[in-house]
Amino acid sequence: MVEKAGLRERKKQRTRQALIEAAVLLFEDRGYDRVTVAEIAAAAEVSPRTFFLHFQTKEDVLLANADVRVDLALEVIGERRAGERLPEVLVRAMEQMIFNAWDRDLSSGLAALRARLAASEPALQARLLQRYLTAQAELSEALRREFPDRLDVTTAPALVGAMVGAVGAAAVGALRRGEGPDEVRNAMRTAMALVARAVP
Repeated sequence: MVEKAGLRERKKQRTRQALIEAAVLLFEDRGYDRVTVAEIAAAAEVSPRTFFLHFQTKEDVLLANADVRVDLALEVIGERRAGERLPEVLVRAMEQMIFNAWDRDLSSGLAALRARLAASEPALQARLLQRYLTAQAELSEALRREFPDRLDVTTAPALVGAMVGAVGAAAVGALRRGEGPDEVRNAMRTAMALVARAVP
């Protein structure tokens, strides 16, 4: 029974990845606006119904690993090590978000495509903003619970916003310059260290 469940999950992940890869290729080749959900499904050799089991909209394909990244960061915050200081927890949470989940986005071309499209597609801009705000609220609340003597309802969101904003801006800048995955990671690390040094 466990083996069947594991096989089913692996098949689900393969289908999800095939949809992401098909979408990236189609968006790159034909432009975001000219690609339909049905075409993405066909390129991945699944039905449109299967597409909608994995993603609500084609914008969501571009945010495929966002929830995974947030969950990884929340796990780090919730499992704070004894004596670990606020800047250390924040950096470790961001490391998990960036380097455990972003690597897939960087290697698949999804991160670069998302950065380009976010500058020109209003529907994607709105979806990205909604996702960023939700993620920042979740991370802020988790940090505030772990550091109630250091953070309140104003300082926690401000700190998370500074970190997420700095890292995101550094990544987008590197991607727009056409830099490779290593350079993008280094830019993100530099931004992360800059914010962490400002946290007492």
